[in-house]
Amino acid sequence: MTETKKRSEQKLWGGRFEESTAASVEEFTASIHYDSRLYHYDIMGSMAHARMLAANGILAKDELAAILNGLQEIEQEIATNRFVFKKELEDVHMNIEKALVDKIGPAGAKLHSARSRNDQIALDLKLYLRDQCDRMVTLLENSQRSFVKLARKYFGSLMPGYTHLQRAQPVLISHHLLAYFEMFGRDRERFIDCRKRINISPLGCAAMAGSGLPIDRQQVADELGFDGITRNSMDTSGDRDFAIEFVSCCTMTHLHLSRLAEELVMWASSEFDFVRIADKFCTGSSIMPQKKNPDIPELIRGKTGRVVGSLMSLLTLMKGLPLTYNRDLQEDKEQVFDALDTVSASLQIMTELLENLEFQTTVMEQATTTGFMTATDLADYLVLKDVPFREAHGIVGKAVAYCLDKNCELSDLSVAELQQFSPVISKDVFEVLSVQGSVDSRISEGGTSSQRVQEALLTAEKQMGISE
Repeated sequence: MTETKKRSEQKLWGGRFEESTAASVEEFTASIHYDSRLYHYDIMGSMAHARMLAANGILAKDELAAILNGLQEIEQEIATNRFVFKKELEDVHMNIEKALVDKIGPAGAKLHSARSRNDQIALDLKLYLRDQCDRMVTLLENSQRSFVKLARKYFGSLMPGYTHLQRAQPVLISHHLLAYFEMFGRDRERFIDCRKRINISPLGCAAMAGSGLPIDRQQVADELGFDGITRNSMDTSGDRDFAIEFVSCCTMTHLHLSRLAEELVMWASSEFDFVRIADKFCTGSSIMPQKKNPDIPELIRGKTGRVVGSLMSLLTLMKGLPLTYNRDLQEDKEQVFDALDTVSASLQIMTELLENLEFQTTVMEQATTTGFMTATDLADYLVLKDVPFREAHGIVGKAVAYCLDKNCELSDLSVAELQQFSPVISKDVFEVLSVQGSVDSRISEGGTSSQRVQEALLTAEKQMGISE
């Protein structure tokens, strides 16, 4: 046997090759520097696979015991940083399998019976993402609790609501905060739903055609807590829909974080002065000593780009791949890991920031007194006086133009002045022209009236397990 042939057979797949792998190729193809984080799930899956092989007569009892003991030792070595991952072994699977063979001998070489790295990595990634879905649900619930607690703390306080970033109608601060509670609730539901499609076992599909050995895929699925097994080996081998869906969920969550971050950046500015972000979540300027910069919201807003980028990378990766497995799929994990790490870190620090956020209620309420924010209420008032809405809309528009000429608000006009625009207006109009009257009139379900917001807040508190 030539030395070159000998070196090629050091690879667990090297029997067919005459030359050893070039160092540059090993460097280029290695994934161990990022997929090593899957070691726990790789070992968990291997243990379940080994038990199934033993149950079906492919492994002897003593071989099974040696494999399980060896895998436990390897996991402990990795967990305590005593294990050396080798780049020339490419990935987490080959590193663990080689270590097992070195540790227990020929029995370790039997472990890979009836499976391929193709279904093995799909299994590892699914087990990993299943846990991460649960983790994301917890992080989102923590953020939701922060919104609910702030909504309770500032219940009754007023602020301007905006459309097109212009003052539109007055709302309760609590109503605005509960809007984010709803957004993050949808994010939470998406991860719960995503988990259902992740939780289907791929193991046993082997390279792409299934296995000719007597195996029991359902046994492995049951032991690992899966809801079932995949139904087509070819689809399974090349499938990364579950990874794309997970990163899509991450993207939606970070999109909502970015919208919140944008509002916090604006609200913390001198132009708004609606909130005070705690000093410990801000930084200063290296040249301007008066500055207090909202760096955390800005960074969260900026990091949205990399999460969106991860999703676009995965979609582009998959769009031209023929069935079944292609090495391109190695490029999926870095995108998944980066999106996950980014959104989880952003959620955690945003939740901390919210727990220390202070609203400037006097400033916010004062901002509701300008900008004709009760104009829609005047139109609704006219509708209740049997004026068609489109006619009422025009009447109020003329009244606003009149106020602009006089440099005043609608509530500053007298009844006589208002009657210039419609004779049906009487002195009871001032009930709807007040900011508080406007807010309390919004009694439709989901509206900003104190009654409806209190109902929504009580429901949210019950959902989050918060008592007043």
